[in-house]
Amino acid sequence: MKLTSLLTSAALALGLATTAMADDKTKVGFVYVGPVGDGGWTYEHDKGRQAVEAHFGDKVETVFVESVAEGPDSERVMTQMALDGADLIFTTSFGYMDPTNNVAAKFPNVKFEHATGYKRLHPNVSTYSARFYEGRAIQGHIAGKMTKSNIIGYIASYPIPEVIRGINSAYIHASKVNPDVEFKIIWAYTWFDPAKEADAAKALIDQGADVILQHTDSTAPQAAAQEAGNVVTFGQASDMGQYAPFPRVSSIIDDWAPYYIARTQAVMDGTWESMDTWDGIGPGMVGIGEISDAVPADVKAEALAMKAALADGSYHAFTGPLNKQDGTPFLADGETADDGTLAGMNFYVEGIDAEIPQ
Repeated sequence: MKLTSLLTSAALALGLATTAMADDKTKVGFVYVGPVGDGGWTYEHDKGRQAVEAHFGDKVETVFVESVAEGPDSERVMTQMALDGADLIFTTSFGYMDPTNNVAAKFPNVKFEHATGYKRLHPNVSTYSARFYEGRAIQGHIAGKMTKSNIIGYIASYPIPEVIRGINSAYIHASKVNPDVEFKIIWAYTWFDPAKEADAAKALIDQGADVILQHTDSTAPQAAAQEAGNVVTFGQASDMGQYAPFPRVSSIIDDWAPYYIARTQAVMDGTWESMDTWDGIGPGMVGIGEISDAVPADVKAEALAMKAALADGSYHAFTGPLNKQDGTPFLADGETADDGTLAGMNFYVEGIDAEIPQ
């Protein structure tokens, strides 16, 4: 009887110790708008999650839910993560902005990080994004130099400032090197839908586009361009290098790993604070995928020089003189756009013959 009691006490102690060890782990949750295998946006966020696990080992536990629709469903997923003991939750799509703040209000001891948003309504909410428009400038330069039809197609997701900034940046730099260039824009109203993205690419190619840029997450436009032949593309969010050296001639790569590791460490250290982070090529949050040999050597050299100038701050992608689409002044000669203007950008620059959907 005494031996049984002793064994029971030992088992109970071991169980409590195991529970305490588990409780010592920092639990980090990720909410994804697409599948982890999308080959683009969500794929790169999940690489960041895996980097957190690799960096911290058994000090962390990570969880994720993929393909979560923006809106009420995301709020339910975030709530469940918080109830399940998450210490830190990354919500990785613009449409999660209000749900993130709603859930954060109910769980003041959980830290929330919202990607690409701007609302920090509670002290336990931070926002973060990357200056994707810097990569779009480089893409625009290459696109303007490589198009033979002078028609560049752009698959846009949603008419939010982030996407409008990208279109403007690409157009500014394409038109600088090719004043005859024309942008044709199709709004897909999705972040990830391979069928819709493929249809958009095919429609743009039918309209004469021989360069396709995208702000959607799948590789479907790459495949459509490859099938069409002689159509240049760029990887979006991830390298999409399986389509290199052609049609994919370069890419914008989102590198979230250093940020995710730093913010997890801050939670562990008790130094986490609500803040906004907006980093670009210089700090490494935006990477430029290898420029393939399908790009002429002089154009590649120019693109790499622009990358270096954007990285060290000697060049800004939005530098005047620039007008708005209606011809009113936007930036004077040599003037650069401030972050507030860029963050809320809701207009096209002069030369783009299209309307922004309302």
